[in-house]
Amino acid sequence: MVRLLLVAPLWFALAAKAHAIGAAEPGKEPAVDPAACVAAAEANDADKILTECGALIDNAKTARTDRVNALIAHASALIRKGETDRAISDYDVVLQLEPTLADIFNARGELEHKKGDRVRALSDFAAALKLNPAHVSARANYHALGLELERLGAQMAVAGKPSFSCAQARRPVERAICADPELADLDREIFAANTRVVRQATSTSAREGQARRREQEQYLARRDAGFGRPGFDLKKEMQGRLERLQAGGGY
Repeated sequence: MVRLLLVAPLWFALAAKAHAIGAAEPGKEPAVDPAACVAAAEANDADKILTECGALIDNAKTARTDRVNALIAHASALIRKGETDRAISDYDVVLQLEPTLADIFNARGELEHKKGDRVRALSDFAAALKLNPAHVSARANYHALGLELERLGAQMAVAGKPSFSCAQARRPVERAICADPELADLDREIFAANTRVVRQATSTSAREGQARRREQEQYLARRDAGFGRPGFDLKKEMQGRLERLQAGGGY
């Protein structure tokens, strides 16, 4: 996450400049003093930041640069308090006032990703890179999210499909699995977990790998023989097999 509170030193310079302008032009109304907000940010006090910087944000006479920096600090404090939506709203305003801040596009994208809004997050990471192609964090975020979306797309493509071809299903139990998306997903997960277990066992010894293969064959034989019998729960049987595989055990 971008360390947004590092803008505080900049505020001291801006505040000094504002005071100098006010002193040089006594006929004008003095600029709003951002010192209290800057001090709260420098102290890294979230509650004071929300109070002092909030007041600066709400003051219509606050200079645009001071308002932008106050909003950034305010958003950072909200993030620490877990108020993601309000922090995103602050970043929205920041980017309306200053749409060239790559760091803020990246920071907002991270919050949107945290909320599960992958499309907006990807758009923000792309915007950050457009503004600054050398932005390391935005590039890493964009790449990671792209891989995540590819993986989700692949998962969606096989959702509700078992490990075998339903067009060639002949056994009643296989037809039952094909007819139930939840059972189909379970079957596919069992197949993937068993493949993993067999591969790991085989890397230890061929004999161990063969033993794991036999366990899967025994499970399939029990599943097929039990299906249709009074009291047989296919879903429970499949879930039990998956749990044992995930725990590294056999049937």
